[in-house]
Amino acid sequence: MAAILSLAFFLVLRSVAERAAEGTQDDILAASATAIADSLRSENAAVTLDLPYSALSMLGTVSEDRVFYRVAVDGRTLTGYNDLPDPPRLGRPGEAAFHTHDYRGEEVRMVAVTRRVGSLNNTAQAVITVAQTRQGLAAISQRITATATAVGTGFFLLATALSLFAAGSALRPIDRLTGAVTRRGPKDLRPVTAKAPTELVPLVDALNSFMARLRASLLRTEDFIAEAAHRVRTPLATVRAQAEVTHRKLNKPEHKQAIREMIRAIDESSRSAGQMLDHAMVTFRTDSLAREDVELRQLVTETCDRLSPTAGLKDIALQRDLPPDDLHMKADKILLQAALLNILDNAIKYSPEDSDITVSLTREDALTLSVADQGRGFADMDLDRLMNRYERGANVHDVVGSGLGLTIAQDVARAHGGTLSIATNDGGSGACVSLILPL
Repeated sequence: MAAILSLAFFLVLRSVAERAAEGTQDDILAASATAIADSLRSENAAVTLDLPYSALSMLGTVSEDRVFYRVAVDGRTLTGYNDLPDPPRLGRPGEAAFHTHDYRGEEVRMVAVTRRVGSLNNTAQAVITVAQTRQGLAAISQRITATATAVGTGFFLLATALSLFAAGSALRPIDRLTGAVTRRGPKDLRPVTAKAPTELVPLVDALNSFMARLRASLLRTEDFIAEAAHRVRTPLATVRAQAEVTHRKLNKPEHKQAIREMIRAIDESSRSAGQMLDHAMVTFRTDSLAREDVELRQLVTETCDRLSPTAGLKDIALQRDLPPDDLHMKADKILLQAALLNILDNAIKYSPEDSDITVSLTREDALTLSVADQGRGFADMDLDRLMNRYERGANVHDVVGSGLGLTIAQDVARAHGGTLSIATNDGGSGACVSLILPL
């Protein structure tokens, strides 16, 4: 826009200046022709002229242009350049008529003035024509163009600078709001409190209102999932207990097999409900972490002791490779324990009987909590895809699972600014899942 305005300013300035320069030349030409006309005399029925020097010298002082003139009385040249063309039109007596014409290979500006000369009974019409080349006018036009260009460029640069300054000042509050929202995590739905100008207050209020509604909707969804998982898990435990009692009372193999399939389905449903409850809890707590001082060695010990009975059913030994000194960090203890429980539970579930699972804790550039098993591993599967919700490997279809364990662990790692790493062991047997947390 500034460029368009500068171009328009340049064209207008140049046009006005050129018209002014041309008007000045026309005024001098008209004065010269009038001075010559005033010098005409009628003596003895003949028209004479005493050509005044000043009439032509005033044109010579303007520039280095050439000057031509012609005085014609009743169509016959009295003096001057006989080939100087007659003007295309004449004005009333005493009125100057201007036009531009090509003469002797050059463009000239011409003025014609008519005058009646003689007595009442014997008058003649004299036409005085004065012409001047336009080299001086072209030089003036070039100077005007250069000046207009410089002024237009300066105007453009000034307008651009002012526009950038005004745009920066107007957009600075929006940039602050953008930064305040961009720096937030994907689940941070707190109201925006950054200062905003009066014009943006309705937008900020609308944004805060939308986030409040969205937060309320998410909380209702999480509460529903947690309540549903809790209400489903309790009756499933009762049904499983009754199924086990029935299984012990049956004698026919086909009936026992049917009950075992029933117990397996109940276990899968119960586990899915439990992990959905864990996932809802993790999702809720990551919005507002309850950071406290956590001693990681103690956390690992408590978690391993909690799952030792489950591992013992398959004769799996939980080996612990822990540093001799305590390791402390500020974290949400409940979330860390939920992540470790799910990782260890997966390792126990997918490991063969009479095998080892090693839980190690190291501190180098970051705190690394690793669980390595001797199970099926991940083979050639897409490891990133396995951390999506409800995604399971192709080699575990015969094992009960919900596909939420690694998702929960990854959400906990991200909430603490860390990452979850999964890989197949170097020997090709078993998997290693690591929770990497910043110091």
